[in-house]
Amino acid sequence: MPKTIVITGGTNGIGLAAAEALAAHGETVVIVGRSHTRTRAAAARVGAVAEKGAIVDTLVADLSSRAGVRRLAQDIRDRYPALDVLVNNAGAMYTRRQLTEDGIELTWAVNHLAPFLLTTLLLDRLQAAPGARVVTTASDAHIGAQIPFDDLNAERGYRGFRRYKESKLANILFTKELARRLQGSGTAAYCFHPGLVATGINRNNGILMSVATALLMSVARRPEQGAQTLVWLATAPDRDLVSGAYYVDMEIRPPSAGAQDMTAARRLWEVSEAQCARRVPEAPAV
Repeated sequence: MPKTIVITGGTNGIGLAAAEALAAHGETVVIVGRSHTRTRAAAARVGAVAEKGAIVDTLVADLSSRAGVRRLAQDIRDRYPALDVLVNNAGAMYTRRQLTEDGIELTWAVNHLAPFLLTTLLLDRLQAAPGARVVTTASDAHIGAQIPFDDLNAERGYRGFRRYKESKLANILFTKELARRLQGSGTAAYCFHPGLVATGINRNNGILMSVATALLMSVARRPEQGAQTLVWLATAPDRDLVSGAYYVDMEIRPPSAGAQDMTAARRLWEVSEAQCARRVPEAPAV
């Protein structure tokens, strides 16, 4: 039976590569992007390699906005009676501090709060599907970072890569706390580091960052390589995976000590609930 898999950030990079691989495997793939043009182009590319009968669909959403994330969640609920895998892959990095329409610093809003809110809005739909899972794209960039609980909006100072590192640490802590809350429910949560991948994540930050990115990309992995662990986490048998774990190249790797701090993970969850104005009850064990 094909799985229904929603992938945010599915119009380029590892999200698009994963969508191609999953559609070629016969899964129902839902590509979430920021524009109709890009999502349609991605769907055409994925459809060209999809297994016969596989469904490729698209949704457009502004993940920087709480209202946009809520609309996306409702669109998913309206269209798909079952949801087997939610892939939180969309991410960005900005060299200058910007605020969203909700007054939230933009990198934090897109990289952390969007997956937090989307996942919690869809938890009941995920829990209704046997063996459902949440897969979140994190990064080894989290190493050395700390969650700035006393300055979550980066008002005291902003550095683009430091903020990105903080958001990637948040992805891991979110996964660990989500897995704890889901323990015994039949739904699992995983996160992974895709490696240094040739994508366009930093090409919207001016010419200097574009040049630096181009130099790094000369030694980077292809998106297809970076997507391998994502695809594996979406499709591997439950018995082969450990909920809450951090994966690199399809193997469990210990993240930084800060990423294993469950007190910080619980605190981050509570702070995120407040930022999203959403209280999430713990899942009952079954």
